[in-house]
Amino acid sequence: MTPGTPAMLSSALAGCSILLPVDRRSGELSAALERHGATVRLAPALTIVPHIDDRELLERTRELIAAPPDVIVVTTGVGFRGWVEAVDEAGLLDGFLAAAANARLIARGPKARGAIQQAGLHADWVAETETAAELREFMLAEGVSGRRIAVQHHGSGADGLDEAFAAAGADIVSVTVYRWGPPPDPEIVRQSVRDAADGAFDAVLFTSAPGAREWLIAASDAGCLDVLRQRAQSGRLVTAAVGPITAGPLQDAGFDALVPDRGRLGALVRAVVTHFGTGGAPGVETTAGRLELRSTGAVLDRRFIPLSPTGLGILTALVDAGGAAVSRARLAEALPRSVANPHAVEVAVARVREAVGEPALIRTIVKRGYRLDLAEV
Repeated sequence: MTPGTPAMLSSALAGCSILLPVDRRSGELSAALERHGATVRLAPALTIVPHIDDRELLERTRELIAAPPDVIVVTTGVGFRGWVEAVDEAGLLDGFLAAAANARLIARGPKARGAIQQAGLHADWVAETETAAELREFMLAEGVSGRRIAVQHHGSGADGLDEAFAAAGADIVSVTVYRWGPPPDPEIVRQSVRDAADGAFDAVLFTSAPGAREWLIAASDAGCLDVLRQRAQSGRLVTAAVGPITAGPLQDAGFDALVPDRGRLGALVRAVVTHFGTGGAPGVETTAGRLELRSTGAVLDRRFIPLSPTGLGILTALVDAGGAAVSRARLAEALPRSVANPHAVEVAVARVREAVGEPALIRTIVKRGYRLDLAEV
């Protein structure tokens, strides 16, 4: 290990190529996945545009300092931290913190609570489901009539909190600290959905609902959505989301998203590591051990074996056959057209056997083709 290289924690994601269509904290997420052997590619579907120089943000803050709120609703950790950074840069931090210290602080989930604590404040209530709906129901049940409430919104806004509280008689100060902007490079996003449809990735991880929605829109525009859905339903492509809100657009589009128990990046990484490291990926039990496919090769008895695209195509056809014989003509479909002939199939199968190191794993069936030697159940 060279100096500065993160220590490997496991090889559970060896051979896995993982796509991150995310902007926020992508470096942290990439490093965590790479420490388990994954290869990571970034293709941000959106960017976060901060409001550090936004006059409206600072004007709303001055209003709150002059007439402190009874309640501050914090909907996102990154938004509240950005708010604190903005007022600090504008020289308003002391006044802002004094106003916030005397207010009741309501957090939409643990990340929002963490940002509140980081500012030296205390969250009085936290929504366990991390949803605006739970937060809204709690506030309305507690009563908001006549109370001055500051609501910090997330980048996509439109969570209905302002309208609900105002309708119940509250005085609302609406604060948006960042907004979602277009992707840095739309072509990278378009290429990522095409590559995902072609099997280049084992998993796609999402950290925001707007990001998931935009990536799915790009997939639909590229004509790849049906193929991606089929790959996900077969288990060949894992779509994972940091929490249930982020998973919403995926589920609406017909994807059964992997969601960790806790809405944290660390929990998301652990869920993906557990999925691939403990037999969650599709596989077959062979006489040489459990065999699972990855985008760049195969895992046999917990050992990753790199394979060429041709070799992977051969092995995929054999795995999909479930132990039945696969004809040479069918296996030839995995070869480049220029060399797709029976002799080339024999050479390709021989190379897979050599790479795997278990010659008996792929059996020759006279006049019929080849099959995997599966373990008896």
